[in-house]
Amino acid sequence: MVSFDSEIIELQRQVERQIEGQLQQIDRITDHNQWKVINAFQRRKVSDFHFAGSTGYAYNDRGREVLDEVYADVFGAEAALVRPHFASGTHTIATALFGVLRPGDELLYITGKPYDTLHKVIGKPGDGTGSLRDFGIGYQETALLEDGGVDWVAVEKSINAATKVIGIQRSRGYDWRSSFCIEEIADMVTRVKAIKEDVIVFVDNCYGEFTEECEPTEIGVDLMAGSLIKNPGGGLAETGGYICGKEKYVQLAAYRLTAPGIGGEVGAMLGTTRGIYQGLYMAPTIVGQAIKGSTFAAAMFAASGFVTKPAWNEMRTDLIQAVQFSSAEHLIAFVQGIQRAAAVDSHVVPEPWDMPGYEHPVIMAAGTFIQGGSLELSADAPIREPYIGYMQGGLTYSHVKYGVLMALQTMKERKLL
Repeated sequence: MVSFDSEIIELQRQVERQIEGQLQQIDRITDHNQWKVINAFQRRKVSDFHFAGSTGYAYNDRGREVLDEVYADVFGAEAALVRPHFASGTHTIATALFGVLRPGDELLYITGKPYDTLHKVIGKPGDGTGSLRDFGIGYQETALLEDGGVDWVAVEKSINAATKVIGIQRSRGYDWRSSFCIEEIADMVTRVKAIKEDVIVFVDNCYGEFTEECEPTEIGVDLMAGSLIKNPGGGLAETGGYICGKEKYVQLAAYRLTAPGIGGEVGAMLGTTRGIYQGLYMAPTIVGQAIKGSTFAAAMFAASGFVTKPAWNEMRTDLIQAVQFSSAEHLIAFVQGIQRAAAVDSHVVPEPWDMPGYEHPVIMAAGTFIQGGSLELSADAPIREPYIGYMQGGLTYSHVKYGVLMALQTMKERKLL
């Protein structure tokens, strides 16, 4: 077992006293969301026979149908589509967007440039990849203001007769900005609907589930998508994603996932149902553990001289903790330190590489039980200025603390602290 530097251990003690009040508030949010999930299970009379797998067409898979109902209840939506057939969050978001957009329509993102992997989904006219633009679907985005807020002057100028969907990315992604809280998203919904009443408001909810007491679809969002290997999977779902919102839009997404006229009526669950149910049950508590870890990380790195966003005492609306470093060496040491703390693949040394879907070399620490599972402790960063590392997840608060200490210890060993 690694023996941490005495200065790091003393800093840990100071920080844990400092953040005690924040951790209590996180526990209160956890309780609210845990009870909400249990109540949804009870309302839909979930029983052990709902966990049985299905094969073939999987018509009348009652476990799958009830799972959709439970998700809709938890997220305050009319309907939901929860499937292991979604390969990633990007796949799930693309399915939702392709479901509701048609040639001649336009997608307008009002929260700046979306996450890197969506750039290829949006595409360029005539790129031949089957992107949105390849199907004649227009795209615009409005940059955020310097303070991280929505540029409403630009938004009002950009909305036009072709604008069909307003896109909102809740999480910061690879940007140095605050993630958007539920109250801010509610304001966005009100303001864009006032400009164009029939516009569809879509939210990329990745990393945001159960971080607050309310979800975007509970405050007027029309359609929302997320990944099961992030928050709602609770560290147990092995793959999949969810789409929820107004029933007519969820149905259109279901037609895109399978085929028109078939939609969500088929789709063998192949033994994944129990893990998805149990993952949702565990999710509020596991998310609470991860948020505690992010709070600890923010305080520790700030006390070590680095800039953190959000700060340890700021409100949190997603899992991600951003830390700005002064050099690529600091950034690489941070990510490699997180990997050293992993229960899985701790012996592996991450190096920057040209990862598909990203525009810059990326370094990733991912010692996870579920490959790419972002509710588990992980860290990643594009190697570009200003050198910002993004840490997320942690199935237990204790593990996140260990990871943070290991990252600082790695920097100390390399004389970067």
